[in-house]
Amino acid sequence: MATRPICILIAAMGGEGGGVLTGWITGAAERAGYPVQATSIPGVAQRTGATTYYIEIWPEQTAERPVMCLNPAPGQVDVMIASEFVEAGRAIANGYVTPDRTLLIASTHRVFAIAERSAMGDGRYDTGRLFRAAKEYARRSILFDMDQAARDAGSILNAVLLGALAGSEALPIPPDAFEAGIRAEGKAVESNLAGYRFGLAHGQGEIAATQQAIAPLAELAPRFADLISALPAASRRFAAEGIKRLIDYQDEAYARLYLDRLARVAKLGDDVLTAETARHLALRMSFEDVIRVAQLKLKPERFAAIEREMRMTPGQPYVVADFVKPGIEEIASFLPPGLARRLIGLSARRGWLDKVHFGMQVRSNRLGGYMRLRLLAGLRPWRPRSFRYQEEQARIEDWLDSVTGAAALDTGLAREIVECARLIKGYGDTFKRGLANYLAIRDRVIRPALAGQIAPAQAADAIIQARTAALADPEGQALTQTLNAFEATPKLPHAAE
Repeated sequence: MATRPICILIAAMGGEGGGVLTGWITGAAERAGYPVQATSIPGVAQRTGATTYYIEIWPEQTAERPVMCLNPAPGQVDVMIASEFVEAGRAIANGYVTPDRTLLIASTHRVFAIAERSAMGDGRYDTGRLFRAAKEYARRSILFDMDQAARDAGSILNAVLLGALAGSEALPIPPDAFEAGIRAEGKAVESNLAGYRFGLAHGQGEIAATQQAIAPLAELAPRFADLISALPAASRRFAAEGIKRLIDYQDEAYARLYLDRLARVAKLGDDVLTAETARHLALRMSFEDVIRVAQLKLKPERFAAIEREMRMTPGQPYVVADFVKPGIEEIASFLPPGLARRLIGLSARRGWLDKVHFGMQVRSNRLGGYMRLRLLAGLRPWRPRSFRYQEEQARIEDWLDSVTGAAALDTGLAREIVECARLIKGYGDTFKRGLANYLAIRDRVIRPALAGQIAPAQAADAIIQARTAALADPEGQALTQTLNAFEATPKLPHAAE
């Protein structure tokens, strides 16, 4: 069989060191005496097109320079390296990962695209499909959260990717040659070697995949372990995460309220319904008011992520400028209910509600900006007395009452009502639009169904269509058309189903 080059394709987002990784690989090949060639194509932007690097290594030492290609061909890639999981999916979709040839090395962490972040509901891509595709289309795959591994090792992502490649033994290059390249470069040597060795051990199969697991219940919160254990097995993981989230959001009493509400649904006897309620209820109870927004902006993990993404050196100065634009409703949200209603009523009469905003720039890692955010975050004990809190608790109870009432008619209908929680998220205009969409579905479909005016199966189907329309069109026009069309169709009463 004629000798052919080993073809390596790397997909990396901006700032992830794809060029450095390419240099490490080509340098190791040259030191080992193998002819090598590398090219690159810049991406459009970080999440609309990764920068790709293409390397060909001639697997025989020769004095003559072989002719090699400048770009990859589908079906001809031996090693595909992706710095993020959706980039691996793109490579699979483009035909660069094939079951007869390709070793896929990919980090399973996600950097969400703008389309995922801005979706009215859960716009995230289905990573389960990516795992299945990787198993089906790759000859062999090395998949784990390399971003987390890099953080644990105090390193950067490209060093872990290099280690995984070296450990895979897909190249005729000894691991020492890669390590020598890192040392020769002379930049952040120890941290890069730490990440490289982690990836190397994983590629060689010496350690298990680094999947972040839920802490044992007894370690998570001993005071809640018995309550969680009483829930259906499918819902325990969501409940455990919900407790952690709500303790961070408010306090342990609030987490107990969450479990009490969840227990009402668990008594209905539908495990799927309980699990989905556990997930959505935790999100609904941790609604994003101004207190929560301030709390999130001050989290040390946020500043650590910024420093990591910007490749900051220890002690390097930088400024984080947060642009906020609270309106009258946001200000009223943490006032006492009576005062808040008077302020909103007065503003509505004078036409201020949608026109008056207080735009400001807050430098959250400078003393003045930090103290302003800290003051807002410090209002957490006040939250249960605030207008927004009491409004949200009433809405949550109404939603749960609809779920339990629907479960007495049909569990399928109850599950679709639970899923309507996907519509309500964020804060400001995003929250207002989502809430308005949910209330329209509640008033025009859910409540008539609970009153026996619409058959449960017909109502469940209408909710699915309405929810899909609302998520696809944030302005609500598609939802209005869908609900109008539904109301124009003949209705089957519950008894006639």
